[in-house]
Amino acid sequence: MSDPKNPFDAMISQYQDLAKAMNPALESFSLKGFEKMWPTMPADVMEMFFGNTLNKGGLDAKTRLLLTLGALTVLGAQAESQIRLTVRHALEAGATKQEIVEAIGQMSMFGGIPAMTKALELAQEVLADNEESDT
Repeated sequence: MSDPKNPFDAMISQYQDLAKAMNPALESFSLKGFEKMWPTMPADVMEMFFGNTLNKGGLDAKTRLLLTLGALTVLGAQAESQIRLTVRHALEAGATKQEIVEAIGQMSMFGGIPAMTKALELAQEVLADNEESDT
């Protein structure tokens, strides 16, 4: 093999070149900037879709979102955008900062300290943004 690139690197490079050719602005695309454009669903909408509106006696939206946050943490906190969005939605559904931190912290026993630390860093970004917008 004369090409030192592995096949995955070559594929990513091709996709990046294709994206730049289609739209030069994609060269500096930031997923973090994109997720800020994603609206936070109102609490009552989340309760209808994720809560017990359609499933009487089931889990409420806040609990489901805290469980989702735990699952994303156990998976290694690799889905950064999904973690930030889940924290935003959990706050909107009524979760407190303490509940969010505990849901992530509990996962250290199952996903490991590095996953918990990464998820806490991502959650802290959202919590800090939320505190700034409240002032």
